[in-house]
Amino acid sequence: MTHLPPRPAIRPTRPRPTENLTLVEAIAPNWFAAVMGTGIIATAAVALPRGLSTTPGVRDFAVGAWLLATTMLVLMTGAFAAQWISHRDRARSHHRHPVVAHFYGAPPMALLTVGAGTLLVGEDVIGAHAAVTVAWTLWLIGTALGLASALAVPYWHITGALGDDSRRPDAAFGGWLMPVVPPMVSAATGAALLPHVPAGQPRLTLLLTLYGLFGISLIASGLVVTQLWGRLLRHGLPPAKLVPTLWIVLGPLGQSVTAANAVGRRADLAVTDPLATALRTLGAVYGLPVLGFALLWAVLSLTLTLRTARTAPGLPFAPTWWAFTFPVGTCVTGAAGLASATGAQALEWLAVALFTGLLTGWIVAAAGSLNAWRTARHPVAPAWAYTI
Repeated sequence: MTHLPPRPAIRPTRPRPTENLTLVEAIAPNWFAAVMGTGIIATAAVALPRGLSTTPGVRDFAVGAWLLATTMLVLMTGAFAAQWISHRDRARSHHRHPVVAHFYGAPPMALLTVGAGTLLVGEDVIGAHAAVTVAWTLWLIGTALGLASALAVPYWHITGALGDDSRRPDAAFGGWLMPVVPPMVSAATGAALLPHVPAGQPRLTLLLTLYGLFGISLIASGLVVTQLWGRLLRHGLPPAKLVPTLWIVLGPLGQSVTAANAVGRRADLAVTDPLATALRTLGAVYGLPVLGFALLWAVLSLTLTLRTARTAPGLPFAPTWWAFTFPVGTCVTGAAGLASATGAQALEWLAVALFTGLLTGWIVAAAGSLNAWRTARHPVAPAWAYTI
């Protein structure tokens, strides 16, 4: 009888340490927040009061921000697609992570933000016709992906796919808003596409769709903000690396004010009075009190962030630092929209002040990112790359 040599024991495979990952392996949906935070600079700059937004320097600055955001979007999309092709197990792990999964809302918002910038300033580079085509393409893809994230992530929560950690009494954090905000971004950015739709039923259909998207995100975001407020009052602050996600609350607040005014201002392209006037008035009636609450939350978030930074061990860098950018940018466009609707100079100055805060937040997030890459143990994908 022939004796076969003993089979070697099979050792279980262990995940590779994060600091040894390549860029393609390490990329996660939360990285697209950097695209959002850069792209919103372009749209916020051209939304500033007319005396500033039309000056050549501001316009050129907006074009530069749009070009940078576009480049980042192309690179990150390519890396993310490559991950799904060559490292599918790691790519699939994102939607099982109790924190990372929520940031599936970031890629569609990145597409929508860059698309809006293309329509507003991109024609200076690629021409009007190409700008409209690109804007439409990115809006359609971003809206479809945004609706998918608004449905899929709550579904994963309900069915337990995100694990028990996502159901703890203190589990709520600002990132819970990420998957449900994209429809609001679609509503705000889609308003600029109304003039590029044939008059009649096609334009009316788009107008009604924008208000439907507005409602989806408004109600869903309201439910999440209520849970987050309760979590803070009952359990205090989340871990330090999640404190910056408190700023995300400004996103649905500021973007809803922007959408209400942007869509209402163009409603007369699809409907007649008195409905057109009512929808235009709704922008101010809704926007003023919501902007007031957004300012309260901004001050609260700032004080809690500074408190965390002063308390040991401080505020460690994570991609969540990009929450200092896009949400603030939506408040810039919201305040600017209200200033245009009411003619209030105080709101114009508020928009300028918030834009200064946006630029400050971008510098902080960008400097933190560059410093983290520079000091990383592994120059390709540092240890923080896959963390929130």
